[in-house]
Amino acid sequence: MTPLAGNAAPRITFGRNGAGGGSGPKVCSFALSGWLLVDRRVLTLRGNGSPPTARMPTLAEAESGGAGVRTRMWTMSSVSQILFLLALSATASPQEWRFYGGDPGGTRSSPLKQINRQNVRNLKRAWTFHIGEVDRGGKETDRHHIAPFESTPIVIGGVLYFSTPANRVIALDAETGQEIWQFDPQAGRTGPRQRFQHRGVAYWQSKIGGEGRILYGTFDGRLIALDAKTGKPCREFGKDGTVDLRAGIADAYPGAEYSVTSPPAIYQDLVITGAAVPEYPSKGPGGDVRAFDVRSGKLVWTFHTVPRPGEVGHESWDGDAWRERTGANVWSIMSVDAERGLAFLPIGSASYDFYGGDRKGSDLFSNCLVALNAATGKLVWYYQMVHHDIWDYDMPAPPVLITVRRGGRAIPAVAQLTKMGFVFILDRLTGKPLFPVEERPVRKSDVPGEAAWPTQPFPVRPPPLVRQSFSEREISTVTPESNRYCAQLFHSLESHGMYTPYGRKMTLVVPGTLGGANWSGASFDSASGYLFVNTNELGAVGAMEPQAADAPARYRRGSKEGEYARFWDEHQWPCQKPPWGTLNAVDVNKGEIVWKVPLGVVDELKTTTGTPNLGGTIVTDGGLVFIGATIDSRFRAFDARTGEQLWVGDLDASAHATPITYMGRKSGKQFVVIAAGGGGYFRGKVSDALVAFALPD
Repeated sequence: MTPLAGNAAPRITFGRNGAGGGSGPKVCSFALSGWLLVDRRVLTLRGNGSPPTARMPTLAEAESGGAGVRTRMWTMSSVSQILFLLALSATASPQEWRFYGGDPGGTRSSPLKQINRQNVRNLKRAWTFHIGEVDRGGKETDRHHIAPFESTPIVIGGVLYFSTPANRVIALDAETGQEIWQFDPQAGRTGPRQRFQHRGVAYWQSKIGGEGRILYGTFDGRLIALDAKTGKPCREFGKDGTVDLRAGIADAYPGAEYSVTSPPAIYQDLVITGAAVPEYPSKGPGGDVRAFDVRSGKLVWTFHTVPRPGEVGHESWDGDAWRERTGANVWSIMSVDAERGLAFLPIGSASYDFYGGDRKGSDLFSNCLVALNAATGKLVWYYQMVHHDIWDYDMPAPPVLITVRRGGRAIPAVAQLTKMGFVFILDRLTGKPLFPVEERPVRKSDVPGEAAWPTQPFPVRPPPLVRQSFSEREISTVTPESNRYCAQLFHSLESHGMYTPYGRKMTLVVPGTLGGANWSGASFDSASGYLFVNTNELGAVGAMEPQAADAPARYRRGSKEGEYARFWDEHQWPCQKPPWGTLNAVDVNKGEIVWKVPLGVVDELKTTTGTPNLGGTIVTDGGLVFIGATIDSRFRAFDARTGEQLWVGDLDASAHATPITYMGRKSGKQFVVIAAGGGGYFRGKVSDALVAFALPD
């Protein structure tokens, strides 16, 4: 019986009885994570309320000394003691939210059920924390008039950690909302304070559990490590707690964007990060993904998202088009299969996003889901979901590590959501689709020099979650004024269905860059096999306009509303008939949509519309799906089985963020927390509130 590395050493803790907490008697529970070898099988122990799972050790584990080959031994010697601990581990309940996605695999699922279908209607605001950043101008490069507050907190040891648009990190008492510490990376700087969207921080803990660090990136390209207890920089990390991420990547482009807007991934003692890079022009900082030692900040490995000569995928680039190519980056959230040592990278499109005349080919690894060996950065597999992207259809959502049940087998899988409204479900170990995917012919481009790829992959199942074409009969009729505006706009546009390239004339592309699932992602309930996805029904408008002879690109997308014009009216109401935003439950075992309901309301209208939305879902064992996201400044809970809305609460502003849930260690209360800041792509109220809800005493 040999222990394998886990996130924390086995430990005995005390908590309240039952997965939902509550006011029952306190009992001893065993929080354990890691692997054991029992009867030649690897037994995976989870401190998350899930039963242990057994499997045979892999060849890689055997070769590396894992799964029974190592010599360290448990201090407990008898089988009866081990079985006792296993029994306790099977009923242990996590009180925390340790990762952006709840767990390394991004399932955003919680076993807590104190708040459930029967009592969620009683949910009340427990506390509100104001970050002091109401007045926040956005960055012109991001097309935001007001920087959104998109942070998803994490909770460890009764402390809630989150980031702000000014890149501050704040630690709060998770039960009271009282500030413990804050760190400001802009402290002491002269000039106006900068703000940008930022989605959160990551947490690392030493194997013996004594040291904890908060790791996150900044909009000016720094990777920072903070002591989780004090908020002070870890001086041995990089230079005085900071690694300059621009070094070795953006040296030749000192004025170009290189920003970290999402929390890094953590695997063992590595912190893995991507970055946001320019969408225009085509040359600039590379989109490489890198891993650093979490203690020293030293670079451990680099994965070239645009392959170099001799690397897999290099042949997909024409001539020297790969050189100094920007884009093909991971700006969103990565996921990790800690058990198998895999990191999953949702890679964006190659720049320039809307014109590929200088990058003929399929352009690997742009628009791919890539699986790497998390320890070495070596490629395991890749799957490209858009060939030669000229629509800005990058992979925006965190990959979700799921299980597909088929013919009595449990297949480890990964679900990747897309702006196109497709859900790709792949075998997690091989990258092969678990449902048929067809390569279908698509329309050619009429832009000189462009070479649109002749086919694109279309998953047969699950069906698309949003419309992928538009006709005159679908023009919105919510008001006569909206109908007139949208009809006039529609008749001025070219439109030829899915994957219509932006052409020389004004073109309607459905869905657009804010369509489909976007970075909101999904949550997954393993018991039902349901994947919960909120989507936008929103098209985009533009034409490819010729540029000056000395311009970086021969053509650039444009319109009277700018480069990123939407197919909506003067109120920002989409031009197609509602619903404009939906919440969906997808059965990943069958590849079917189980239910679909409108998400959000437009108060000025008297019909059920749904609204455009950004921000994700979480699902709990209380049978609930929680989501903000909508542009109506509300927070909602839905029945996970049926899609019925069970509760709605008012917020200070729209919550373009993903909520979390956790159990208070002192109060025994389950909390649900969400950032409600407004801003971003949408109009409406602006706030700086982090809001917690709980059941009343």
